[in-house]
This record gives sequence, C-alpha cells and structure tokens, in this order.
Amino acid sequence: MTIPSRDRRARTAPPSAVVAFCPCPPLLLPVVEGRAGSETVALRAACAEAVTGLLAAGPEVVVVVGDGVPPGVRFGAGDRGDLRGFGLDVTVPFDGRLRPGGSRLPTPHTVGGWLLDQACFAGTRVGVGPADLAQLLHDLPAPVGVLAMGDGSARRTVKAPGYLDPAAGPFDAAVATALARGDAAALAALDPAEGERLLAAGVPTWRAVGEAVAGRHVTARVHFDDAPFGVGYLVADWVVA
Repeated sequence: MTIPSRDRRARTAPPSAVVAFCPCPPLLLPVVEGRAGSETVALRAACAEAVTGLLAAGPEVVVVVGDGVPPGVRFGAGDRGDLRGFGLDVTVPFDGRLRPGGSRLPTPHTVGGWLLDQACFAGTRVGVGPADLAQLLHDLPAPVGVLAMGDGSARRTVKAPGYLDPAAGPFDAAVATALARGDAAALAALDPAEGERLLAAGVPTWRAVGEAVAGRHVTARVHFDDAPFGVGYLVADWVVA
C-alpha cells in the first residue's frame, strides 16, 4: 500500500518527542517486592522495554512527569525519593548523588528515577507535574524524552485497593486503546472526575501528554495491559513526529 506523502514525511522525520508510559507501583523495585512474582517480572520487563525504546531516540533530557507536584516545582540532580512508607529505610536518588537539602520526590518520580537508572540513562533528568509538561516540550531541544508515570484504576477486582467497580475495566480499556492507537485527543479527553472516582492516578499525566502532543503524528506500541493486583497497569511507548 502506498503511504500518502504527508504520512511518509511524518514517519521519516526525526521525532520531536518520545514518550514511555509506565505505571509506578513501588513493587517494581525488587527491594520492595522481595521474592519476585511472575506478575512483577513481566511488568518490570515491559517497563524496561518501553524505557529502552524511549532512550533509543537519543534524548539529551528526559522529563519524568507524574501527579502530586504543584505547578512550577521541578526535581533534578541531588533530589531523592525514599521507601519509608513501605517499611524500608531505602533512599532512591533521582539523578546522581544526593545533595544536602535535596527535595523529597513523590512516588511516581522515585520509581521513574529508578527506571532510568536501570536503563543507564546518563543525560539530564527533570521531574515535573502534569501542568508543566507542555512548556518543557516547547522549550527543550528535540527529541525530548518523556517518562509518563501513572497507574490505571485501583478498582479492577474485589481485592483491589478500592474494591471492585464495574466501570473500572472499561475505563482502563479505553486508555489502552488510546495508547495503542497513538490517540492524543482521546488521552486529553479523559474525564478527570471519573478517573478520580475510579482511583486511576495516571489520568492527570495521561491528559497532560495528550494535550501536549495534540495534532502530531504518533507511532505507538503497547507492551503491557493487565491488572495483576486489581490495579490497571499500562505500559506503552510513543514516537511523536
């Protein structure tokens, strides 16, 4: 089949951004999980594949975006996360060695920093909330790497943190379809109130990515779509022309 000239240019031009979508359960870190389970082994492998795809484009900067960060706040070298909330006295650097007085990271950025460490990313890392993503994509040199951290609904089963809600599965399925199709408009249109009701913590981040790359050509892959612990975990990557 002949590709129309507009699509052919979009697919061969250098990307403006590359995005890896990953969930952020602390269980991704082996030190938290202890004995590895088959579910987390598969999830960890999918995240590694998505981040490897992100870094293959050669971004100088990777923006780690996750909820829980006020507008204007940024994390960088010397900041750190920790796992004390999970009963472990473990510190996780966001980017390189810790510095005195460094900021404490939210969980999405803690897990995101760990994922970049596992992939041996040596470039610059910037941690932000959803509200600041679009401006950074505009200001930073292309291709910009984006590590979008966020979980799906925590109401997928009766044993889930939020118990079962029949709407949780279809909601996560709609997100998975948008990720698979590279449908930025569908991500941007996600209902934040419904996402909050379904305990889908990734919605603000997904919406921000959708809004930031709206109207651009996206090549998409989904690596993981499941809810092994009653929480929807979606892993995908996008190459944005």
